Amino acid sequence: MIRVLIAEDHLMVRAGIRALLEKAGDIHVLGEASNGQEAIEMAEQLKPDVLIMDIMMPRLNGIQAAENIRDLKLPTQILLLSMYSDEGFVHQALQYGVKGYVLKSSVSDELLWAVRAVASGKTYLSSPVSEIVMESAINPHSTLQEGDPLSSLSPREKEILQLIAEEYTSAEIGKMLFISEKTVEKHRARLMEKLNVRNLAGLVRMAVKYHLVDK
Repeated sequence: MIRVLIAEDHLMVRAGIRALLEKAGDIHVLGEASNGQEAIEMAEQLKPDVLIMDIMMPRLNGIQAAENIRDLKLPTQILLLSMYSDEGFVHQALQYGVKGYVLKSSVSDELLWAVRAVASGKTYLSSPVSEIVMESAINPHSTLQEGDPLSSLSPREKEILQLIAEEYTSAEIGKMLFISEKTVEKHRARLMEKLNVRNLAGLVRMAVKYHLVDK
């Protein structure tokens, strides 16, 4: 039996994924998380075989959560769901040890195939995603590394940028991350400097443009 944790912030989508998995017969759903931070905490506690995680989630997105899970050295294999077959997303995901990348437009029996493949240690990519990986292997001087200024940010800086874009105040972010409001403001100033923007609106635009948060 493959033990699975689902992380998805939309309740109806989460319920649909759970129903699909539970009909398979060889998959057991251990639990559900509604944001990236919760996904990390539940993965650490439950140690599922596979974590199915939406790439665009509040608090921490799927790629940030995958980075954290990799650092925790958990036995869990990660399968990302995404609306985007964006080259930057795909390569970041693979860089952080993600074993599966399935487009939401193809979530059906393909998700079951992906879960089984990932649980057995194989990599599974939806066809359009696989084409991106092949193209970048053939043409390594693609647009990937050139255009993403967020790649220069630390995991903590990305986390704070996402929370800023989600309209949390410095005080609220400090409480969430167990740091002082002053420290959050120092991070915010550093983010503006690194991303070459002058105000909070500029930070939010960068977070949206590079898919750290959804529009």
